[in-house]
Amino acid sequence: MEQRSLILLGLLMSQSQHGYQINDFIERNLSTVTDMKKPTAYATLDKLNQNGYIDIQFEQEGNRPTRKVYSINENGKQYFYKLLLNNLSSAESVNYQGDIGLMFIDFLPLEKTIPALQDRLNKNKNLIEIFKQTPAHGIRSGVNLAVEHKITMLEAEVRFLAKTINILIQESE
Repeated sequence: MEQRSLILLGLLMSQSQHGYQINDFIERNLSTVTDMKKPTAYATLDKLNQNGYIDIQFEQEGNRPTRKVYSINENGKQYFYKLLLNNLSSAESVNYQGDIGLMFIDFLPLEKTIPALQDRLNKNKNLIEIFKQTPAHGIRSGVNLAVEHKITMLEAEVRFLAKTINILIQESE
C-alpha cells in the first residue's frame, strides 16, 4: 500500500483533485510505473482519509452528480515525505518474470531457445523505442527520471539478451 499511497499523495501535492482526475492521470501518464486500477485507487484514497492524511470535500456542479474532491493535509504531507524518502533510498531486487524461463532453458533445444530469446530481444527494443517517444515533462524532472530509468533497465536487458544469444549460438556450432 505504501507505493500506492505515495503515488496518490504525490498527485495531491500539487492540487486538490476529484477521483476521476486522479485515475485519468494515472492511466494516461503513470502506466509505466504502476498498474493501479480505479477500485484500488479509490480504496487507497479512502484509507488515506481514514488515517487522517487527506481530506474529502463534496462538490456539486450543475446537474452533475456530487463528487468527492481529495486534498492532502499537513499530516498527509509529512507522511508523503516519509514515504518518498523511504522509496528513494530503498534498494530493491527486481523479479523479472522472464528469469523463470531462463532457469529452465536447458530443457529446450537450442533451435527453439534462440528464436524465443531473439523475439524477447526485439520486443524489448520496441519497448525502448516506445519509451523514448514519451514527451519530456519540463516543469518537474521526476517523470523524466522515471522514464529514463525504464529505458536504462530495458537497455541492460537488451545487452544481456544479445550476449546470451551469442553464447548460445557459439555453443551450438
